[in-house]
Amino acid sequence: MDRASTAAGRARNRDRRNKVIPEDTTELPRLPNRDPNGHKGTFGTLSIVGGCALHESPMIGAPTLAALAAFRTGCGLVRLAMPTPILIAGLSLEPSATGIGLGVDDERNPIAGSDTLNLIGDADAIVVGPGFGSDRARNRPIAHLVSDCIGLGLPTVVDADGLNALVTGEMLARIDLARCVLTPHPGEFVRLAKARGIAADPTDESERPGAAAALAHSLGCVVVLKGAHTVVSDGTKSWVCDHGHACMATAGTGDVLAGLIGSLIVQLREFDFSLYDIARLGVQTHATAGERWSKRHQADAGMFARELADELPKVISELR
Repeated sequence: MDRASTAAGRARNRDRRNKVIPEDTTELPRLPNRDPNGHKGTFGTLSIVGGCALHESPMIGAPTLAALAAFRTGCGLVRLAMPTPILIAGLSLEPSATGIGLGVDDERNPIAGSDTLNLIGDADAIVVGPGFGSDRARNRPIAHLVSDCIGLGLPTVVDADGLNALVTGEMLARIDLARCVLTPHPGEFVRLAKARGIAADPTDESERPGAAAALAHSLGCVVVLKGAHTVVSDGTKSWVCDHGHACMATAGTGDVLAGLIGSLIVQLREFDFSLYDIARLGVQTHATAGERWSKRHQADAGMFARELADELPKVISELR
């Protein structure tokens, strides 16, 4: 590539990064009242796909925290799809969930045949990615699993190591993310943005709304750019959350957010809510729960992610 072409590309990236994106200041929609005659089927089924079965670095907690958050926000049924060697441990941590065993290859990567994918797809939405393992998330078996889950055509929250898998090969150019909510932290955002030729600093408060919008527009999905002031964008507008607390800067809170958003998606499937508004509601609930924990304990740190999930029911009830 010659210097002129390189300079032109950089200029396009700067223009995209600095484009003024309308800030969404509309009020959050209210959640509908819960059906007093409903049953668990009424309130939806969520499949959560994640976990790592590597002997040297197993990861069990992330998908189970997402499941806990889904239940705490009112989801009727949660299916935990985890590598078979760690599935029982996962269900022990969250016994209210049902299990789907993922096969593992010779390197203990999770794999799913058509029968397993059918079980995962027997749901109203999917969360994929928590706990796959960041050192391995770019390898092809996990990338294929993430792609297969998205390909089921259900609303899908792609989180954590599932996001890293999206940048494997040419996956971003090959899959349809129109029914997806992506929940990157700044590091994951940078990898996704780089793959799409977007130059932006997701840690710069002034750039974050435009950065989230640029990625959402490029991928045709909803982006939740996590941080001290989480940004939600559908590519045409960006909303900045003005709630939250430093106590939330601890392991597992992102998994709670993913499960929370997935839970709201399945519960609101019969109502006229966009994925964008559902993501906003999820972020607001999550941030307010962190504030409540801090006030309850009179503390700025020391929160476990499961304690954040325990704050969710009261916050959800106040959004109805």
